[in-house]
Amino acid sequence: MPASAKNTDSTDTSKTRAKKAPTQKANKQAATEGFTDFTPYQPKKGEEYMSSSQLEHFRQMLLNWKQELMEEVDRTMHHMQEDAANYADPSDRATQEEEFSLELRTRDRERKLIKKIDKTLDNIDRDDYGFCESCGVEIGIRRLEARPTATQCIDCKTLAEIKERQTGI
Repeated sequence: MPASAKNTDSTDTSKTRAKKAPTQKANKQAATEGFTDFTPYQPKKGEEYMSSSQLEHFRQMLLNWKQELMEEVDRTMHHMQEDAANYADPSDRATQEEEFSLELRTRDRERKLIKKIDKTLDNIDRDDYGFCESCGVEIGIRRLEARPTATQCIDCKTLAEIKERQTGI
């Protein structure tokens, strides 16, 4: 068989191969992808911690993040409806089901994150935001910008993670 015929055959089979499913790391990045698009808060000299302007900054940040997550849920639903096909080949069908399963798991994580965002927004409304729920110390602006749903300061969170590793609970 000529070499060109082999290349054509291998090209044809590569077209029918399913694309790789996204990795767990890619799914996590997708969940926070748009979230990184914000302007860091610049505290004014002598400004009180969790002032009204700081609370509004975090409220807007959380609302924007929630909106992006909700839009991603809508995109997934449309994608799954459009891409749903009844493949005759069992391996194609299995690949599609696996891709859908990964997407649904990602959306489930995002659904839980949306609940966490809603709880955090409630904390802002109650002026109970930005302070560690374990020790009461300020969590810190930069930590909250990195993880706006944080409920513990870095020291308490680190201690909790160490205890979790030691006890396995």
